[in-house]
Amino acid sequence: MIPLRDNVKSSRFPVVTVAIIAINLAVFFFELSLDQPGLYVFFSRYGVVPARISQSPLFAQGDAALTLVTATFIHGGWAHIIGNMLYLWVFGDNVEDVLGRGRFILFYLGAGVAGNAAHVLANAQSAIPTVGASGAVAGVLGAYFLLYPRARVLTLIPIGIFLHLAEVPASILLMLWFVIQLAFGLLDLGVQVSQGVAWWAHIGGFASGTVAARLLRPRKRREF
Repeated sequence: MIPLRDNVKSSRFPVVTVAIIAINLAVFFFELSLDQPGLYVFFSRYGVVPARISQSPLFAQGDAALTLVTATFIHGGWAHIIGNMLYLWVFGDNVEDVLGRGRFILFYLGAGVAGNAAHVLANAQSAIPTVGASGAVAGVLGAYFLLYPRARVLTLIPIGIFLHLAEVPASILLMLWFVIQLAFGLLDLGVQVSQGVAWWAHIGGFASGTVAARLLRPRKRREF
């Protein structure tokens, strides 16, 4: 299912959401300028390598710990970045609207770190670099699930070879998304050759986003 837009209007322009998307695009276009060996070095240096973090305490791995943040701004291809940025565009503006710009920055980065940390815990021995904003974006989805459960999202739904447009309640869409991540994450545990998707980054990001939104949201806000 592909979300296209929701029916909740922001009260102000989502400066931080747009800035995050712009930074991700800028990094991605830089990646496109690299040759294959250069791209591998870039991913290895700034992506999350679970084994590099888990094999010794984080305080002794300053550079490795920092990758929990830097990996959030790196993507592995067009489909990867378009998917993540589309979800961020659809849901991020409203979460930013509720939390405020300053808190939204901290929230987004915190969700990214939490998601990547969950990926490390689930894949502690992996030496494969993992990149992507999925954990941070999943945090945004978790916050939206808490803040706007009654919103409706125009969604593109593939049915066989056909595509169908429907307005889906946000609570149903996002809960279904989370259940799918959890199911595949559980199936992926203990598998030596993973499917290449950081399911636990999605799970950790969503869960942390839900909790953080509950703690950070103002006491008085418009309900939807």
